[in-house]
Amino acid sequence: MPPFVPGLELNRRFFQQVVRPLLADAFPELRYAAALIGPGSEVIGCDTEMSVDHDWGPRQFIFLREEDAGQGDGIAELLSQRLPETFAGYAVSFPPSTAFSIQALSRPLSGPVRHRVMLVTVRSFVRVLLDYDLDQPLRAADWLTFPSHALGELVKGAVYLDEIGELTALRERFAWYPHDVWLYLLAAGWQRIGQEEHLMPRAGSVGDELGSSLIASRLVRDIINLCFLQEQQYAPYAKWFGTLFKKLNGAQELEPLLWRAQQASHWRERTQTLARAYEILAHRQNALQLCPAQPASASNFHERPFPVIHAECFAQALLEQITDPQVKHIAAQPLIGNLNQWSDNTDMEGVPRQKRRHLYPSSPSSSS
Repeated sequence: MPPFVPGLELNRRFFQQVVRPLLADAFPELRYAAALIGPGSEVIGCDTEMSVDHDWGPRQFIFLREEDAGQGDGIAELLSQRLPETFAGYAVSFPPSTAFSIQALSRPLSGPVRHRVMLVTVRSFVRVLLDYDLDQPLRAADWLTFPSHALGELVKGAVYLDEIGELTALRERFAWYPHDVWLYLLAAGWQRIGQEEHLMPRAGSVGDELGSSLIASRLVRDIINLCFLQEQQYAPYAKWFGTLFKKLNGAQELEPLLWRAQQASHWRERTQTLARAYEILAHRQNALQLCPAQPASASNFHERPFPVIHAECFAQALLEQITDPQVKHIAAQPLIGNLNQWSDNTDMEGVPRQKRRHLYPSSPSSSS
């Protein structure tokens, strides 16, 4: 096995040393963009030596203009004839993939190298990654039904060249949620905490340490998700959720507390530890100045000795700042948040997005 090179760097070299010279020689007038974005641990910088056992290696996307899309098959075929069999010690040929995005964009190749240099347009790439047509209006319900990790895979990774400008414009467009959608998601995150922060100690107080611990784990996940939202970073899927959380600014204070809450064997320690985490999260929310400051000190839940942050107060204060008519219309319904806040079922992403959009009532205005 050759020395490990992170995928983004490996593919930067692959493009500069191999793909770009071949395209310049065979198609000197072609204008395009080249990038490694979309699914893959290397896109978010989390690949390791273990990653090389499947769907990893010299690969990238070549983005063509719509008027040049007809050349895609010919370019892919030429590359299959002229690309080397290996690069930096790694095979350039890939076996058939089960990854939905790769499978949907692959073309049959007759050459000796069955490569993963995918020739696509920006529009077709987005249709596969997000199940969204760029020619359609971008509404609040669209933002709420895009998986968070897919949005992150669109704006992370690396762009090696963009002569057409379309890819750069796309990544800027999806860099973060529209302001009022962001407010709505923050409110939904606080609402989730408010619904369960008092349940964890109550379960423990009747001797149900297992149930208390399970609720604590849910609360830990909700706290981490709010950290991603507060720092305007798309949360990744479960495998890298904790890894990328550690790179957030808030992790320095929060990670030790959250880990202690996960390890606590008694509900009282669990309760006090999470209460401190709530306070840190509340201070960080107030510092954003997105709504009037709310109390950032935990206090008892009614007359019970269970310290909580009364997270629903943050949720309501954030909702009151929403002005976009479409987001206000959605926020007037039960506060379910986005796809990742109401479902952690991986197969839910396979459900056509138009069906998921039915959870969000439509209104005549749009949010883009």
